[in-house]
Formats: sequence, C-alpha cells, structure tokens
Amino acid sequence: MSLTYQLQRYWEGIIDRLMEQEEEMWLQRKVRGFTERGGHLQRITFTIQPFHRNAYGRHSSLQYLLTLTCLMKEGRKFYLEEGMYKGTAAFFGEDLIKQNIQTETALETDARMSSDFVEKEEEEREPFTYNRREAVRYAERWWNSYNPAYKHFDVDCTNYISQCLRAGGAPMWGAPNRSKGWWYSGNTWSYSWAVAHALRWYLSGSRRGLTASEVSSADQLSLGDVICYDFQGNGRFDHNTIVVKKNSDGMPLVNAHTSNSRHRYWAYEDSTAYTPNIQYKFFHIDG
Repeated sequence: MSLTYQLQRYWEGIIDRLMEQEEEMWLQRKVRGFTERGGHLQRITFTIQPFHRNAYGRHSSLQYLLTLTCLMKEGRKFYLEEGMYKGTAAFFGEDLIKQNIQTETALETDARMSSDFVEKEEEEREPFTYNRREAVRYAERWWNSYNPAYKHFDVDCTNYISQCLRAGGAPMWGAPNRSKGWWYSGNTWSYSWAVAHALRWYLSGSRRGLTASEVSSADQLSLGDVICYDFQGNGRFDHNTIVVKKNSDGMPLVNAHTSNSRHRYWAYEDSTAYTPNIQYKFFHIDG
C-alpha cells in the first residue's frame, strides 16, 4: 500500500467528516464561514500531488501539494473557491502518524521595511489611470502559475500583487534605490514590490506613482484593490491579496500567491496562520 494512497485515505476521511473532524480545523472554519455567510457548500473535491520523499529506516516523510476546490452557492449565484496548499506527512512503515498543512505562515520581516518608501515632500498625489479590469484579468490568469517575465519567489504573495497592479497600469518609480518607491527592473526590484510589510507601508503613504487611499472596512473596496494582513497583530504584515470578485453580500473575494488561491473570502479566518489578533489594512487604489 503506497504512502500516497494512505494520504488519499486520510483526506477522504476528513472530507467525509467535514464538520465533525478536528484534525484540520482550518478547513472546518472555512466551511463554517460559508454557512454563517448564508452560503451553501455544494461540493468539495481534492487532489494530492507528492513532490518530495525522504526515508530513514522505517520512518519516511512525504511533501505534497493539496489542491482543494469548493463549489459554493449563494442565493442564485455559484462560484468556485480554489486553493493549492503545501503539506508534509510523516509515516512509520505504511502508517500515517502525523500530517501538517500550512496554508499561510506569519513571517519575520526585514528591519529595513519602514515608511521610507514615500516622497514626503510630495503634497499632492499624482493622478494615474488604473485599469481594474486588466488587473483582475491578470490576477485570474496567473493565480495558480507564474509569469516567466518576472522572478518567482518562495514567498510570492506580494510579487504577485505587484504584478497585478502593474498589469492595471500602476506607474513605477524609485529605481535603482531598492528602499525607495515601487518598481521592478530585470534582476532587481524595490522592497515594496516583493515584501508584504514594505508594500503595506508604501501604500499607506505614497504620493507619487502607484498611490492608494486607506479605507476602514472591506466592503468599501472595489475590484483590483488590495488587502494587507498582519496575522498575529504584532505590527508586522505577512500577506497581501487582491480583490477579484464580490459575493452576494458585496464582500470581497480575493486571489493570492504563496499558497495559491482563488475567490477566497477576504477575512482569511480559514488560514492556518489566523489568530484572533489579526489586523487588516484595506487600500483602494487611486486612479
């Protein structure tokens, strides 16, 4: 009996006991959130793709990709939420003894990430035209793959969001100073292009190039806008997403990279990195 088969059986058991199981509480929170928002889970399916195995005696571990698809119905509307999450399973012989999925992780942030990206002498925001349709189209095209025109990062969430913003026509500035502005150029880029905490600070204060206005709640966002996440509420922002759709209540559904996901509910209460102290920043892109 293969290790992959054992893992397949594990996840079949989780899906069969979806609301009773306690092994994967992040998944239970996801489904409970659907229900509490008035939605109905019509179908949930998964696939397992192993990509690395280690063996030492009778002990072995398997790294794999879990692809999860949820068909949701809200009122008369249907939509798919899709996600790709990395997992690690430990075995003794053919027995699965431990399994761990991390949908997201809280990150340690480089001390250089601050609000120095803005041109503080700029008093008026410079206008630009932001094509939200093109930003969303890009987000949908590349949510589960990587544009070869850009570098792919292991922690890719902010790089992906920056690409979406650029596809929408957001202007770059600040090169070649990596601590200034928001830009990408071949083999180098600004910290704000690729680091979650840096983009959060850039959007908070920039008056030049790509600019944004902070709003107080998620329902004020439009398609193509950005949400920043501080999972632990400690002031270090770990993750960014882009709004690509609204549900029947007018609340954002978002796309993201690192754990690649599509049409996920904005609050991320289903994340393995979620804590009750989570803090959000909501940015409406100007233009």
